[in-house]
Amino acid sequence: MANVKVTILYYSSTGTNYQMAQWAAEGVKTAGGEPKIVRAPELAPEEAIAQNPAWKKHYDETKDIVPEVTMDDLDEADAILFSIPTRFGNVPAQIKQVMDQAGGLWAQGKLMNKVVSAMSSAQNPHGGQEQTITNLYTSAFHWGCIVAAPGYSDPVTFGAGGNPYGTSVTVDQDGNMKEDVEAAVKHQAKRTAEIAGWVKQGQQQ
Repeated sequence: MANVKVTILYYSSTGTNYQMAQWAAEGVKTAGGEPKIVRAPELAPEEAIAQNPAWKKHYDETKDIVPEVTMDDLDEADAILFSIPTRFGNVPAQIKQVMDQAGGLWAQGKLMNKVVSAMSSAQNPHGGQEQTITNLYTSAFHWGCIVAAPGYSDPVTFGAGGNPYGTSVTVDQDGNMKEDVEAAVKHQAKRTAEIAGWVKQGQQQ
């Protein structure tokens, strides 16, 4: 497989989507890809973060460790894998801001043919995870990307709740996952890297 760079872009308040991003990085590596985990800049005020101990703890633990995403991270990637919580059935403002800032790359055609896949989380089984993922994919279509949904390409998808659009998980207020999605996340990430490799190899021929 051609050397594939996968930018894993996440936003996480209490750590769920950060953990999923870490599992995704392992999955990318099993496909021979090169993962890079980056986070969306936090837009919430400090006083709001401080009101939730789990949120503040995760923010303090990662703000100086995980780099914030840059447009170069999107430009240089062969694939972009998103790990995001749902916000009223849509992408969080932190991720939306990053996507809006990518307008320059889009105008130059630099997002065209990148492979995109997404994962999500919410506090109940029908909390908007699927809608969040498909809303993100709508933006990816505008970018001219190739969406690599997991579908039912591996039985682990059923064990993680059966979401064909992207791995999703239910969490409590402290960010504790209620389903075991580790294998599904790794499979989705591996599949994303593999498809990106096929696309890259085809473009080089």
